[in-house]
Amino acid sequence: MFKLEPFLKYGLYLLTLSLLSPLVQAEPKVVVSIKPIHSLLAGLMHDIGEPILLIDDNQSPHNMSLRPSNARALNEADLIVWIGSSLEPSLSRLLDSRNRDAEVVSLINTPELLLLPIRASHEWETHQHKQRHQMAPDHSASDMQAWDNHIWLSPDNAIQMVRHLTQILIRLDASHSGQYLKNSRSLLDRLQTLDTDLASRITAVNETPFIVFHDAYHYFEQHFQLNAVGSVSVSPERLSGARHIHELRQKIRRLNARCVFAEPQFEPKLVRTLVEGTQARIGQLDPLGQDLPAGPDAYFTLMQRLSENLVDCLTE
Repeated sequence: MFKLEPFLKYGLYLLTLSLLSPLVQAEPKVVVSIKPIHSLLAGLMHDIGEPILLIDDNQSPHNMSLRPSNARALNEADLIVWIGSSLEPSLSRLLDSRNRDAEVVSLINTPELLLLPIRASHEWETHQHKQRHQMAPDHSASDMQAWDNHIWLSPDNAIQMVRHLTQILIRLDASHSGQYLKNSRSLLDRLQTLDTDLASRITAVNETPFIVFHDAYHYFEQHFQLNAVGSVSVSPERLSGARHIHELRQKIRRLNARCVFAEPQFEPKLVRTLVEGTQARIGQLDPLGQDLPAGPDAYFTLMQRLSENLVDCLTE
C-alpha cells in the first residue's frame, strides 16, 4: 500500500533546505602571491576553503607571468593577498588590469609590523628588485625610506599578519567567524612554539659570521640575533667576470665568513668558483620554500629548514 507520509517528510526536508540555503555563505575566493603567505592563509582557512597560490616554484615574485587559470582566479577573487609592489612589481601591473573588483591586501602595511630598512652599506650590495621604494605605514613618500620586503621571515611579523588576516576574513565571511577564530588561535600557538624551538636551536651559532648571496634574511637574522656580515651580488644567469670574482673572494676573507649561503637558483659551479681559495663553506638558504608542497605546513617547514641549514654550515 502506498504511504504518503515519507514523501511529505522528504518534501518538507527539501523545503527547509531551500529556505536555509541563502543564509549559508560560501567561503571567499582568496588568491595569494607567494608560498609562505599562502601557507598562513591555508591554516586560517582550514575546514572552510583553500586559497589559490599564484606564483609557482618555477617563477620569481620579482618577475612573473600568469597562466590563464591564474589570471581568471585574480578576476574572480574576493580577496587578493600579496606583500606589495616592491617585491612583486609584475603582479602590481596585473592587479591594475583586473576586470573585477576585489579587496587587495598589501601585507607590508600590516598594523604593528616590524619593518627594517634595506641595508645600503658597502658590505650589503644592492639587489636588483629593491630599486622601487615601498613606504612603511604612517610614512610619507618624502621620507624616501625603502623597506626590506621579506617580512615573513620574522615569526613576530608572521603573528601580526595572521591577526590582521583573521580580522579581514571575518569581515568578508562572518558566517565562518567561529572557525576563523579557532584556526587563528591554533596557528598563533603553533607560531609561538616554532619561534621558541628555532631560537633554542640557533643560539649556538648566533655569533658565527656568514655571507648570503641575496640580502633576503634581514628579518630572520635580527629576530634570532645572527651574525650576517654581508652579501654578494652575483647573477644566477651568468658567472661574473674574473675581477668581480676576485673582489668577492677578498670580501669573504676580509669578513672572516664561515659560510657563504647561496639559493636554489644558483648553480653549484658558480658557488664553488666564488669560495675557491677561501676558508668559507658552502650552504644553501631558500626564503620562499621553492621545493616545498604548498599548504598549511609550508611556512613551518621553510623556517625549520632555514635554521637547520644555518646551523649545519656554521657548526664546526
